[in-house]
Amino acid sequence: MKVSFKNKTCVITGAAGGIGRELALELARRGARLAISDVDSEELAKTESDVRDLGVQVHAAHLDVADHASIYAYAESVEAHFGEVHQLYNNAGVSGMGELTDMSEALIQRVIDINFLGVLHGCRAFLPLLEKSGKGALVNISSLNGFAGMPGLPVYCATKFAVRGLTEALRADALLHGTPMQIVCVHPGGIKTNIARANVGMLSEAPPETHAQRLRQLDFYENKLLTYPADKAARDILRGVARGKSRIVITRQAKMLDRISRLFPAGYLKIMNKYVQRELVVQD
Repeated sequence: MKVSFKNKTCVITGAAGGIGRELALELARRGARLAISDVDSEELAKTESDVRDLGVQVHAAHLDVADHASIYAYAESVEAHFGEVHQLYNNAGVSGMGELTDMSEALIQRVIDINFLGVLHGCRAFLPLLEKSGKGALVNISSLNGFAGMPGLPVYCATKFAVRGLTEALRADALLHGTPMQIVCVHPGGIKTNIARANVGMLSEAPPETHAQRLRQLDFYENKLLTYPADKAARDILRGVARGKSRIVITRQAKMLDRISRLFPAGYLKIMNKYVQRELVVQD
């Protein structure tokens, strides 16, 4: 199955920056009509301006995916504007760094509301529109942490595993019912975005004795792991969607960790933690 983007209505959440912004720009270059949204209206306006400069139709709206009722209203507004929806990219997310016992209940709920429930309600709101379009594409952005755990990110990892499970179950439903829809789970590795730094304020909730450690972890993630350009990640995603793939793993490191976690499901954490510990000790 070869998927086209030209003249397709593509919806992207979290389009103010990072992968979401680059997806919007790349889809615009390929002739798509765009519905872009984000909670950051100021940065979203910049994406909207850049997309319009590429000569495509765009519908931009403020959307907080943690406000789940607003997702359904947003789906209605996109359909009213364009008449149909062909592709959905559930991209909005936050990092939520911190050990489970250090995180407040409010922070845990926020990460779940955005990273998992935002995706779930996005799927629920847009699936009927994607089905109506004939051969829609549902693309959920998980993470390498959707198949591999990482120290200091238990809630984030839980949400990304959940996105993976949701996506695969929706694909199973589509296959069972013969629904002609492409359902994709994307597992990016270390993409160079501001997702970690944008949520640095969350670290203030950590006890004083662990706050410095969290900052060192943040520096480690940014300098050692979050290095793959977001524009390349967007092109990788669209290349995979165009080729009809249902699972897209991005970056060499993520592909390697994917293989290791499947080959050594009980031992991969020891291998990974040795590397993380060595890097954090060097920073000390």
